Amino acid sequence: MFNTCFLSATIDTINNNLIYYSHLVPIFFTTFLGLLVFSKAKRTVFSKIFLMFTLVFSLWLLGDLITWISGNYHLIYATWSLLDYIEIVFFVVGFYFATVFIQKKDVAFPSKILLFSTTLVPLAITISRRSVEGFYHPWCESFNNEFLGQYKLYLEILIVALVFLYMLLPFFRRKFLHNKKINFVVLGSMFLFLAVFSITEYLASVTGIYEWNLYALFVIPIFLVAITYSIFSLDIFDVKIVSTYFLVFGFLILTGLQYFFVTDTDYKSLTLVTLIISLSLSYILFKNLHKESEQREQLAKLNVDLQESIKQRESLVHLVTHKVKGSFTRTKFIFAGLLDGTFGKLTPEVEKVAKQGLDFDNGGLETVDLVLNVANLEKGLIKYDMKPVDFREILEKTLEEKKGPIEAKGLQLENEIKDGNYKVMGDAVWLKEVINNLLENSTKYTRQGAISVSLTDGNNKILLTVKDTGIGITPEDEKNLFTEGGRGKDSLKANVDSTGYGLYSVKLIVEAHKGKVWEHSEGQDKGSQFFVELPAI
Repeated sequence: MFNTCFLSATIDTINNNLIYYSHLVPIFFTTFLGLLVFSKAKRTVFSKIFLMFTLVFSLWLLGDLITWISGNYHLIYATWSLLDYIEIVFFVVGFYFATVFIQKKDVAFPSKILLFSTTLVPLAITISRRSVEGFYHPWCESFNNEFLGQYKLYLEILIVALVFLYMLLPFFRRKFLHNKKINFVVLGSMFLFLAVFSITEYLASVTGIYEWNLYALFVIPIFLVAITYSIFSLDIFDVKIVSTYFLVFGFLILTGLQYFFVTDTDYKSLTLVTLIISLSLSYILFKNLHKESEQREQLAKLNVDLQESIKQRESLVHLVTHKVKGSFTRTKFIFAGLLDGTFGKLTPEVEKVAKQGLDFDNGGLETVDLVLNVANLEKGLIKYDMKPVDFREILEKTLEEKKGPIEAKGLQLENEIKDGNYKVMGDAVWLKEVINNLLENSTKYTRQGAISVSLTDGNNKILLTVKDTGIGITPEDEKNLFTEGGRGKDSLKANVDSTGYGLYSVKLIVEAHKGKVWEHSEGQDKGSQFFVELPAI
């Protein structure tokens, strides 16, 4: 048996430099890009899949290069027998990449098993040495397994079609334009690359003109530039911009050098077209990068200014609240002293005024504490003592405490607590603060009628509802609720002490407990309902 064989006649008509450049340049840049992303993108699942795709594709390019330029029979035969299987794997990994990209998360394990099970039949055929059914020794040409060829063709058509659907999917959803742009660039370039690759592979196998495979490789620069643009300009991997310039400039230099090594006129033209397209895309890329770099610098400066403003505001808030709280505390002691007889016996009229003054001071202190608590909640300074607690028990104790003040205003307090599991993971003190705030709000903004409280459970969630017959909420005021300082335009008429921080603090506390809060009102003077949903243990 001969160790060497004559190269195919087509090699005589194809410049060897073209074969080397059409394979080695993509191998270098594809592998480099995959490793760069993997090292810079904190080794996320997405970057791992992209690295897998680039390595498998580079392996295929290396194998294809060997079949083109080697004259060693054993090496060509061994490499050729693996190419179909490697090609199927990189198509499957490419689809895996597209799926994770469109879902923004890894696919479920059963789906992953199903996806990669499509490579098992080709693997069995390959390791059993049936992927190549014959070899024409004089021309170093293999006769591939017909079933494996058909399997590969139909699987690639299916994958290309699915990637195309993924590319169009965001246009049928309510997505931001920026997301549509990212999907179109990434998946569009992936679709173009896989489609051209699959079509030229089919044409080469049908016609026997294997130069079609080389034509497909001229799409790789477009694919690489598009992926590079997506990675660095659209931040699909959140990688630093500086690496882009090195990568793209290196690619353009090697592509340009290829033009000087190619002698055939047709291939000179193809190389020139590739270089022009790459330069055009690179210009767009660098223009966007420059614009993005300026925007990032501006955002960084604004962020510094914002942080400084926040610090100044916090210092001012703490200074003011400290002074105000000190004043309230001093006057509170004076009113308390008047009421407990420290300053002698009071007339009924003076005692009444002293009680009002003490109530005003207590309200002022509560307001100051509320503002301070919201500031601390926002900054995460308040640490919750999370442990299993009975929310029903917290609610019942709070209702008992609030019943007197509510009925003293002439309002009815109704409650409906159904049997169920009301165990939650939370901080009892802060959960009580949520209930307190909602009940106090309903009391302040309800002139007559009733306040109804209900508690239900279901689907591993508990739902607290506080309903009143108060002044209601207009659609205009709804958008300001649960925001810092947000309050209705007529709220001060019903509650002169309104700060707009109460519901905001409720929102912060509920969200810290993995829950959500919302409201509903039919409109002005039609009452309102507030809902708090928490996950049950």
